[in-house]
Amino acid sequence: MKVGIFGGTFNPIHYGHLRAAEEVGEQLGLDRVLFVPSGNPPLKTKDIAPARQRFVMARIAIKDNRLFALSDIESRLPGKSYTVRTIEALQKENRQAEFSLILGIDAFLDIANWWHPEHLVTLSHFIIISRPGYAFLDLQSSPYIKIKKPILQALDAGDIESHTATLLSQREAVLLRLTPLSISSTEIRRLVRLGSSIKYLLPPAVQSYIITHKLYKS
Repeated sequence: MKVGIFGGTFNPIHYGHLRAAEEVGEQLGLDRVLFVPSGNPPLKTKDIAPARQRFVMARIAIKDNRLFALSDIESRLPGKSYTVRTIEALQKENRQAEFSLILGIDAFLDIANWWHPEHLVTLSHFIIISRPGYAFLDLQSSPYIKIKKPILQALDAGDIESHTATLLSQREAVLLRLTPLSISSTEIRRLVRLGSSIKYLLPPAVQSYIITHKLYKS
C-alpha cells in the first residue's frame, strides 16, 4: 500500500491542505493520504490550538473523502513531535505500507534544521510539492538532492508537471506541481481575531467548530 504522510499543525486545517492532499493522491496513485496533526511541535506558536482540537478539526474536514485517513500518532507519542520518531512509529504499526513524506518546497529546504535530518532522509520516500512564494529552483540550495537546473526551471514554468529524482540518501523524491491556493492558517487565525469572515477558506463544519469552541480569539 502506497501511503503519503501529510503532517502539520493544521491550526486550523483549510482548503489549501485538502486540495493539496487530493492532488497528490490523485496524480501519484496513492492508496491513502494520511493526515498527521502534530501533537507537541518543537517550535510552538503562541496561538496554537490544543492537539485534541486540531485533531478533531482534521477529522471533520476529511471525513467524506475515502482517499484520506487520519492518525493521532503524534499525540500518543511522549515528548516533542519529531518527524523521525513519527515515521518510525508509523512504520512499526503499518509494516506493509510504503510511506512517502509530503512536504512543501519550503519545508524540504528547512530539513537541515530538523531533528536528526541525516537519518530522516533515509527513512522514507519524499513528495515535494509546489508552494506559493517558492520555486523548485530554490531546491538547488538543498544538501539532500541534486537536480539539473533545466528540470527545475521546467517545473517552475509549467512545462512539466512532475519529476522523479533520487535523493543523495538513495530514497526517491517526486517533485510535483499543484494548483496554487494562497490560503494560510496564519491568515485564518488573524481574521478570527479581527472578527472577520473565514467563509470559503475552510470547510463549513470546521468553521462552526472554531466558532463554537471560541478558538483563536486571543
